Amino acid sequence: MRKNSLALDSAHKARHLAESDSGTPRITVRERNGCERFLKRFIDASISFFVLAIGFPFLFAVALLIKLTSRGSVFFTQERIGVHGNSFTLYKFRTMKTNCDDSLHREFTRNFIQGQLPNSALDGEGSSTYKLKDDPRITAVGNFLRRTSLDEIPQFINILKGEMSIVGPRPPLAYEYEFYEDWHKLRLTVKPGLTGLWQVSGRSSVPFHEMVMLDLYYIENWSLRLDTKIMLQTIPVMLVGTGGF
Repeated sequence: MRKNSLALDSAHKARHLAESDSGTPRITVRERNGCERFLKRFIDASISFFVLAIGFPFLFAVALLIKLTSRGSVFFTQERIGVHGNSFTLYKFRTMKTNCDDSLHREFTRNFIQGQLPNSALDGEGSSTYKLKDDPRITAVGNFLRRTSLDEIPQFINILKGEMSIVGPRPPLAYEYEFYEDWHKLRLTVKPGLTGLWQVSGRSSVPFHEMVMLDLYYIENWSLRLDTKIMLQTIPVMLVGTGGF
């Protein structure tokens, strides 16, 4: 599948942020002014309230499906790292079996961030992936929810609470954050998002260093117009399930 023009243009420009010898991006994080922050927050809160209110019957149906097909809670909560390294509780629909060991994912994450993945973790085109493929912990319903990103919908609660934004870098797990280099942490100088350039640029098929540079490109070039483009292009990515597993 061909990538959209926004993804291609952003990925191309993001690569120019990196120095050829060290791979460390040449970037200064632009501060948003008060008006920009207010507008972004207003849009985030308005859309989140609309989605949760209008979509309640659908969300209830998803919750019922999860409850009827596997044991455990409908929702899954997890500590994530947000803006400036502060932690918060992230909400998702549960997609895994209960009481799962996360040691496999911890090891995978460390190798992924450090660029040391085994061949078994590569996709059909030889590209590394941000999520563990064929994860035995995921339920049948959970696999569908992950491919369509419907498991992420409860994060509109996080957005209403002001912990996240609709568009921004994805919030890492605490143990992922431990493996970050200093320049990786620049992606958390803004609120984490439900979607972003990563999602419309291939999602899980984008290598980690490119994902970080896409986030830095977004932070440096943020605008309401860019946010709107990303939100609109996220919808077909969800429907097709591109790169999600």
